[in-house]
Amino acid sequence: MPHADAPQTPAGAASRRRFMAGALAATATGVAQAQAFDFKPNQRYPDPAVQVLDPSFTKYRLFSSSVEQIATGLRWAEGPVWVADGRYLLVSDIPNNRIMRWDETTGQTGVFPNPSNFSNGLARDRQGRLLACEHLTRRVTRTEYDGSITVLADRFEGKRLNSPNDIVCKKDGSIWFTDPPFGIGGHWEGDKAQSELPHALYRIDPDGRLDRVMEARFPNGLAFTPDEKQLYLVARTAEGRRQLQRYDVTARGGLANPTVVVESTTGALDGFKIDEDGNIWAGWGSNGGADSVAADLDGVMVFNPAGKAIGHIRLPERCANLCFGGAKNNRLFMASSHSIYALYVEVRGAV
Repeated sequence: MPHADAPQTPAGAASRRRFMAGALAATATGVAQAQAFDFKPNQRYPDPAVQVLDPSFTKYRLFSSSVEQIATGLRWAEGPVWVADGRYLLVSDIPNNRIMRWDETTGQTGVFPNPSNFSNGLARDRQGRLLACEHLTRRVTRTEYDGSITVLADRFEGKRLNSPNDIVCKKDGSIWFTDPPFGIGGHWEGDKAQSELPHALYRIDPDGRLDRVMEARFPNGLAFTPDEKQLYLVARTAEGRRQLQRYDVTARGGLANPTVVVESTTGALDGFKIDEDGNIWAGWGSNGGADSVAADLDGVMVFNPAGKAIGHIRLPERCANLCFGGAKNNRLFMASSHSIYALYVEVRGAV
C-alpha cells in the first residue's frame, strides 16, 4: 500500500510545492553540470535529418519543421514527461541526480528537484501528479499537490525492488513499471547493490496493491496501444539482443500471446511512445558493439504496428527516451544523452 515518505527539509518541501503549482522560476541553461554541445539545425526544408524509410511515413513528416536542440549540458537524459497544464517538460538527468525542467513559454531550462534520487522514468497519474522511478531508493513515488512524497512501491514480498526504470499509467488508474537492475549495477546511476528480486514488470492497482505481472530479461521501455488492449515492452533475449514485444492485456490485468514486433541487432531499442495511429516512436542508437556505428544509428526510429521501419530521425546523440507534448500534443521531445531535441510532426501522441 502507498505510504508517506520521511519528512522533507523545509527547503525541499517548498521546492516540491512550487513545482506542483507550476511556479518554479526557470533559470538559464547555465545550470548545466556536464559538457554542453553546439547544434546547428538544418536551414533548408525539408530537414534531411527526418528520413522517410517508407512512403507511409510521408504524411507524418512536416515539410517546414526541423529538429531543434532546446537544451544541452546533461550527462544522461532520460524519462521525459510533458506537463500540459504548466507548458513545460521534465527530463531526468540520471548521473547528475536531478530532474531538468524546460519551459515552453520562455525557452529556458531550470533544475527540479535536486537531488532526485537518481530518477529515471517519469509519468503523470490520472490526477496529474508526478510519478517517478527512483534508482537510488529503488522505489516508485508520487508527488502530491502539497509537495509531499508518497511511496507507491519499494518492495515485493518483503524484498527490495531492483531499480524501477520506466513507467506508464493506464486509463483505469493502474500504474505499470519495469524493474531491471540498471540502477544497482554500478555507481553511475545509483548505488551498486545485489538484486533481491528477478527482473520483472509490475502493476500497481488503484487500491495500492502491487502485483508482479511477469518476469522479463532486462525489461525497459513500455507503452500501451491507443485502445490499451495491448502492451509493448522492450526486453532482451538470452543472447542479449533487444526486442520490442507485444502482449494482449487480459481482463485480470495479466499479459498473454507474446509477439516479437522488432528485434534489434546493431541498434539498441530503449524508451518509446505510441502515436494515435498506433505507430511506435523509439529511442535508437548504438548498442556499443564493434559492428554498431553510432553515427548511422543515433536518433529515433519509427515503426508501424507491424514492426516495419518507416522513418528515422537522425540526431547527433543517442536518444534514450522520448514523449509527445506541446499545445497540440504533436511535438516530439527526445531525451538524447547530453541534450534534449524537439520536432513537430503531423500526428499526436496516443496519451
